[in-house]
Amino acid sequence: MKLGISLPTSGPLASADNIARVAREADRLGYDSVWTYERILRPTAPVSMDGGEPQPVPEIYRLAYDPLETLSYVAAITERVQLGTSIVQALLHPAAVLAKRFATLDQLSGGRLVVGLGQGWMPQEFAAANVPMSRRGRGMDEVVAALRACWGPDPVSYEGEFTHIAESEINPKPVQPHVPIVFGSVTPGGIRRAARVADGINPMAFSREALLQLVEAYRSAVKEAGRDPDSMIVVPRANVPLTAEPMGEGRPFLGGSPRQIADDLAGLEGTGVDHVLLGAQPEGDIDQAIALYAELIELARR
Repeated sequence: MKLGISLPTSGPLASADNIARVAREADRLGYDSVWTYERILRPTAPVSMDGGEPQPVPEIYRLAYDPLETLSYVAAITERVQLGTSIVQALLHPAAVLAKRFATLDQLSGGRLVVGLGQGWMPQEFAAANVPMSRRGRGMDEVVAALRACWGPDPVSYEGEFTHIAESEINPKPVQPHVPIVFGSVTPGGIRRAARVADGINPMAFSREALLQLVEAYRSAVKEAGRDPDSMIVVPRANVPLTAEPMGEGRPFLGGSPRQIADDLAGLEGTGVDHVLLGAQPEGDIDQAIALYAELIELARR
């Protein structure tokens, strides 16, 4: 099982120096991947998520480095870790522009890209990008088809409901013959969509039981779509604390001390989970964070 960590692109440790340090240490320590995410803006007014009661948007989103620029920077200072997005909000970008940016990153990194895509959920971000939220759903199928077209042989062309690409040469192409695309999906509809058009899923890991149920539903959906479940990637994201001391009652799955997390990881062997992303920053300053990452990877690799 692969293990990845999030770069400090937001939150109290977010800075160019800390991003570089965590990336280099992840590469040196033996982590398999480093990841970024996209947040275009943080509204000051409360926001409703999927029809719920409006809530203040988390403080962590006050600062969020752009994911692809960050990973391009990281590509230049690392050698082997995969570079993932968890996630880029695909519908907020013209598909041809997004395809070219991803292909450029795959070239600059020597073929280390994992493309994590999501639909987005914040109305203010859709408004800022001048994209209607009604595009969610069927728009994701089209984005993936357009990306694949742009990454394929020239001349490229694509004609869809939202994307129109005249026959053209679009370069560079990615290094990888098939760039992996994973969807940040947890709903039944999102899981079925990922099963049809993506190469895997990048869901939130709320609990072990919920994660394994989701994995089973995804594998079943892949079979129903006439595809090979063994060729798909399952990369759950755990936005939970990594702490120096063990957590007690109420400890979240994949959270707590390095030993507790390593034990949770061991319990996922053979369950169909291929790759785990630790999405939250460790407690403490950057030196403490690096020490916790070092302890965790040593325990996990045992």
